[in-house]
Formats: sequence, C-alpha cells, structure tokens
Amino acid sequence: MIKLGVSGACGKMGSRIIELAVKEKDFQLIIALEARGHPKVGSLVQGIKISDNPEEIKNIDCLIEFTNPLATLEHLNICVKYNKAMVIGTTGLNEEEKSKVKDAARYIPIVFSPNMSVGVNLLFRLVREAARTLCDYEVKIVEAHHIHKKDAPSGTAKMLAEIIRKQTGKEITDIRAIREGEIVGDHRVIFDSPWDKIELFHSAKTRDIFAKGALVAARFVVKQKTGLFDMEMVR
Repeated sequence: MIKLGVSGACGKMGSRIIELAVKEKDFQLIIALEARGHPKVGSLVQGIKISDNPEEIKNIDCLIEFTNPLATLEHLNICVKYNKAMVIGTTGLNEEEKSKVKDAARYIPIVFSPNMSVGVNLLFRLVREAARTLCDYEVKIVEAHHIHKKDAPSGTAKMLAEIIRKQTGKEITDIRAIREGEIVGDHRVIFDSPWDKIELFHSAKTRDIFAKGALVAARFVVKQKTGLFDMEMVR
C-alpha cells in the first residue's frame, strides 16, 4: 500500500488525482495539502481533512505535486528532509528552480515531467525521431490550453522545443500559445519544407490522462532510491 499525499488538492488536477487514487487498491490517501489561507482548509475530501501543514509529508511515501513553483520548492525541501519520493507535474519553473529539483534528486527519487500523459510522452519520442530525420525542415509548435493556465508557452511546448534543439541544434522561436475556453491541452508540431508538411498532434480530452499518469509515476518512483526521472523512463 502506497501512502499518498496530494499537493494542490483542491485544484483541477489535484482533485482528479485524489478521486482516481481512492479507487485504486494500492493507494491510501494520507494527506490532501493546500495553500495556507485556502478557504477549503479544514474541510473534508474523500474523508481526509484538507491541511495547510506541509510537515505532514513525513507521514507519506510519495507526494504528488501540481501547484506553483514556490510551493513546489517548499515541498521539495520537506520531501528531502523526510526522505520521501516525489512526483512533480508543476510547470513554469525557471532554470534555477529546475536545478534545485535536480540537486534534490541526489537524495530522493523524483519523477519530474511537464506532462504526465502517456500519450504526450509518446509524442515526445515521435518528435525526437522526426527531428532527427527531418533536420532541414522548418519547425513550428502550436499549443492551446484553457484561459486559466498561467504559463505560456506551456511546459510541454518548451519540452518539445528542447527535444528539437537537441536533435537539430536549432532554437525553436516560433511557438504559438493559445488560451481559449476550457481546452484541456492541445500540442501540434509542424515540420515544413518546400516539398511537404508533416504534423504530429496530441489532444487531451480530459485531465484524467494526466491524473492517471501521475499515479503510474507514483507507483514507479516509490520503488527507486534516488534519481531524477521523466515519464519516458517510467515503466
């Protein structure tokens, strides 16, 4: 039984992770963590009192984190303090903040990915192969999300651009970010030449694909001693 904590428990992702986790026999929800001052702190979710005390991380095996960079780094330090595994789906971290995640992975196991979807991680592999093969093509990235998403371009779009840069040496400056309605998440990579155009496209229909992926990552990461992993490494 994996003793689970979910940070950002009242958010769109956190609430879905909790709802799916309690239906799984190998998870026991121990803490539902929210920001200090959140109006739902003290109320119940799936029989667990929502807490604003991150020190309760000491009682779990793994923390799933979908919040903001500031909260993520605070909880990262506490996970290191108590030697707890972590799954990080928070986006918008800058290079210095990512470096802190990398440093922490010397002491605890961490799965860190801008997108927990198994399908999107397949897209990463396909884009890597396409970039290797189509190295002379012009590349554009278009991503679309709901109007509430704070970072733009998305972490997934930045990851796609980084994959292409590593394969071709080209910086992808043409990333179009759309914020519209309640779009869960669309990502399109366009390889264009004078002779043809190839597009790779992934569209998320529901946030459950990210929630399910986060639970898969939690099952994986609690078996590791230390190290930094992405979703392509999760088996």
